[in-house]
Amino acid sequence: MIDLLIRGGTVVLPGVFPVHADVAIEDGRIAAVVPELQEPAREELDARGLHVLPGAVDAHVHFNEPGRADWEGWASGTAALAAGGATACVEMPLNASPPTVDGTAFDVKAAAAERAAVVDFALWGGLVPGSLDRLDELAARGAAGFKAFMCPTGIEDFEAVDDDALGAGMARAAALGLPVAVHAERPDRLTPVRGGDWRAWAASRPPDAELAAIERALELAEETGCSLHVVHVSTGAGVALVAEARSRGVEVTCETCPQYLTLTEEDMERLGTAAKCAPPLRPAGEREALWEHLAAGRVALVASDHSPCPPAMKAGGFAGAWGGIAGAQTLLALLLDEGHRRRGLPLAPLADLVTGAPAARFGLRKGRLEPGADADLALVDLRGEHELRTEDLHDRHRANPFAGRTLRARVVRTLLRGRTVFADGRVAPQARGQLLVPDRQGRPR
Repeated sequence: MIDLLIRGGTVVLPGVFPVHADVAIEDGRIAAVVPELQEPAREELDARGLHVLPGAVDAHVHFNEPGRADWEGWASGTAALAAGGATACVEMPLNASPPTVDGTAFDVKAAAAERAAVVDFALWGGLVPGSLDRLDELAARGAAGFKAFMCPTGIEDFEAVDDDALGAGMARAAALGLPVAVHAERPDRLTPVRGGDWRAWAASRPPDAELAAIERALELAEETGCSLHVVHVSTGAGVALVAEARSRGVEVTCETCPQYLTLTEEDMERLGTAAKCAPPLRPAGEREALWEHLAAGRVALVASDHSPCPPAMKAGGFAGAWGGIAGAQTLLALLLDEGHRRRGLPLAPLADLVTGAPAARFGLRKGRLEPGADADLALVDLRGEHELRTEDLHDRHRANPFAGRTLRARVVRTLLRGRTVFADGRVAPQARGQLLVPDRQGRPR
């Protein structure tokens, strides 16, 4: 007998127009996806009127535990993911303390996550000055890749790398068969923040700082044979650089984030420092350029870059406030609302940007809705409108800049390996995720 039957939903599969189908689940895996299943089941869920998607995979989150759990922790951060339809994440090596730059720190963070995480997780290792001899021990423990900053991080215990250190790290990562992800802003193109308003912040980190850093990272990746991933690209020209390099054989991908796809720099006037991030929000023309590249298949994936902090760290104006946006819970809904409901992009390839694509890029056995795959699913209502209320948020500080926004996409239920981890606005208290060890053959599509 089937363990669980999800009946009558509109199933979203890559390369296929959404179809009405039943999804059968046995032993935590998908057993069948068929138009109408006649076999009995121990439990049934009525999904009529809902879209059934693979669970989202957020490849860029900061949960900061151990060490800075007052910023965000594994319990609250992954609860927000589950409420947003995500069933897995890849967590960054900063801003935890100690940062994940060696095997011991990896073990400590993995233990903290295993005690509290609601969804499955993989961990990025850190590439910082002097850490070259530690990359092997991170790889041996299952790091998904190595994250490096090409400009100051704002965190004392995670330093930026210069070109020599980045190149050496890329060469070692290539030998280990793992990607390097870079925060691409060139420090010599950044200027002090002259004033406390949003215009001063935007002016201090111009687009050419991002473009120059992407160009240099691409050169180093080509020289070393490293698989490169450029995080949170904020400009159309940045995506174009990556696409051109791919066309000549460089193994490189890039991501962008919902904030760059839905907001512009003028929204900082309205939202204040809740919308401060690095790179900054850009003019409306850049937002439209990103959508054009995304529709053309030049953006590999979309991730939240969930990087919250205590409210006090957002005070004091744009010059001194922490530069991070809280968005783990809204990744999937914002993408579907803006991309599908408002812009009319096809649902399946759009959903793949936060499901199958990040899973494939980083070698995770997730993001698939097919027999044999983990039964990680998000049931989404695309029929009406709802307001994202602050009281509905699950991250620690509920400081999401999209609170109050009307969305035409709402996650109704999230299942991890066939078990409900979120429904009716609540996260299941017994839900626990597992550490994911990536397949090192994960590659760009």
